[in-house]
Amino acid sequence: MDKNSIIGFVLIALVMGGFFFYQSNQSKRMIAWQNYQDSLENARQDSIRAAYLAEHPEDTLALQGGEIPHADAGSAAVAPKPVAYSDSLLNAAASAQESFFTLENEKLEIQFTSRGAQPYSVRVKDFLTYDKDSLYLIPAGASDLGFVVYAPMALDTRAFNFVPVAEESNDSTLVMRLPISAGGYIEQKYVLEPDSYSVKETLAFVGMNIPYNAGSIDVDFSAMIPRMEKGYKNESQYSRLNYYFPDDKKPANIGNGRKSSKRFSNKVEWFAFQQQFFSAIMRAPQNFTYGDFSVEFMGKDNPDHQLMSCKAQMRADIETGRERVEVPFEFYFGPNSYKGLKAYGHKYEKVIPLGGKVIGLITKWVIIPLFDWLHKGISNFGIIILLMTIFIKIVVLPFAFKSYSSSAKMQALKPFIDKINAKYPKQEDAMKKQQETMDLYKKAGVNMMGGCLPMLFQLPILWAMFRFFPASIELRQQGFLWAEDLSAYDDVIHWGFSVLGMDHISLFALLMALSMFFYTKVTMQNQNTGDDPNAKMMRFMSLYMMPIMMFFVCNNLSSALSYYYLLSNIITMIETWIIKKWFVHPEEIVAKVKAAENKPVPKSKWQQRLEEAQKMQRQMQAQQNKRR
Repeated sequence: MDKNSIIGFVLIALVMGGFFFYQSNQSKRMIAWQNYQDSLENARQDSIRAAYLAEHPEDTLALQGGEIPHADAGSAAVAPKPVAYSDSLLNAAASAQESFFTLENEKLEIQFTSRGAQPYSVRVKDFLTYDKDSLYLIPAGASDLGFVVYAPMALDTRAFNFVPVAEESNDSTLVMRLPISAGGYIEQKYVLEPDSYSVKETLAFVGMNIPYNAGSIDVDFSAMIPRMEKGYKNESQYSRLNYYFPDDKKPANIGNGRKSSKRFSNKVEWFAFQQQFFSAIMRAPQNFTYGDFSVEFMGKDNPDHQLMSCKAQMRADIETGRERVEVPFEFYFGPNSYKGLKAYGHKYEKVIPLGGKVIGLITKWVIIPLFDWLHKGISNFGIIILLMTIFIKIVVLPFAFKSYSSSAKMQALKPFIDKINAKYPKQEDAMKKQQETMDLYKKAGVNMMGGCLPMLFQLPILWAMFRFFPASIELRQQGFLWAEDLSAYDDVIHWGFSVLGMDHISLFALLMALSMFFYTKVTMQNQNTGDDPNAKMMRFMSLYMMPIMMFFVCNNLSSALSYYYLLSNIITMIETWIIKKWFVHPEEIVAKVKAAENKPVPKSKWQQRLEEAQKMQRQMQAQQNKRR
């Protein structure tokens, strides 16, 4: 390792060390600030409780009896331990028998429980799990939705069985109430819109004595999302918890296969428990004022086939001093379809990971419209991907042509490059060799950057495809050739234990890696690395390590993605062969170089600066020799 490399590594280490030190200090400041905010909020809640107890000492047991226990998400519903209330109707509701009700339309079947007047299970119609079972986004008893209000005592809706209101309920509407002895009641109204994945909820407090200093309610929503897809790694990687701040460009998120949590005091419009292809979204049109989110992923061998546990503890402001206080909410239980989510107008479609600004624009304005247009007339998704690949290759062909022709011209100059390498075999003559090589390219009319820039232009498209295929629900459970599901890996060989992190081999991923190897081998076969160790290392990385790395990356990803990369490599090899055979004439290039051999080559500004640097280097070398 030379001196410059050592200096470079030291500088990189210093920069990274400084960055981590800065991040550590920032994290400590954020934690201290959050603790301060939490202490203020706890003090506010304590003052509310103290003020109420001062006015209503008879409710001390009900208010200070501890948290009302309820079933954890993912477990069967369990009746809470009895808590004594001064209100006889509340005591009766707390011990009443649980009952169930169902709302159903063309897309959803939602079962509700009287315990807390909340959803008990959600089945998404027209979709099945990978095992061909009914797709329950929320299995029976795997969710927990509760509202806590001081009205005037602390009431958690999950502690009580609500009573259905038959005269206001029908096939699409369910109204349930929790009566209070003083004459008021808590009402929960659910409306399942026809042919929709949307459910509207209205939480109302009618004729209840809500203190003026208790102008908010707590909203707790948790759910255990089950596994629904073939590959655990791919499914967990694309599953997460999203939350959206009003007027922001896109939602923030936690998760993506890792246990994480987030707490803040900003306003939040909605949050989503997002599985790879389906989401449970809760929206507050009047915004939540506080948020505490957490997500934890279950292991691959989870016996209950559970994917992740999601929890959201929110707070929402309410207007006190009215006879009827209403708090609206909206739910979405359905597929992560870009067009379908976008139609709601709340930026739900942003939960689909389509990439950043540039990549996202390419995906939304090129890839998705082209995919949808082809799908209108073609049902076979393998053919659609083939046509998409050909179309994209045609569009970028003018840019790719420069890259391929430049590579072909450099191959024609190989004999001249060999002479230059033989002329300057020593390491100290590297700059002379480089300058003479550049003169050669200029005589032949070859642009050294001509092969790089066009390839850089194609990288955003390749990355857009990398984001599109694994997140496209249209490919879910769609077969092609030997792949039974283009949204998952195609395991033609599978074994029951892990080897290097793999328990299967995807044939499309393997063919893609082999096509990359052969294309690189053909491209580099006429390149002479000489004795340059850096060039040899680059050749080794490009020829062997890149295909192997891409195989390991794509082996667990969507087979549609590997299929696309395979097609792209094959078409690239065909294009290169056509350009080399009919558009690049090596004899003309050689003749052009020979004709310009005895003519001076005009020097660019860069070459002039290079010569000045070489001159200074020779002078410094001469001075060092004198000192010796």
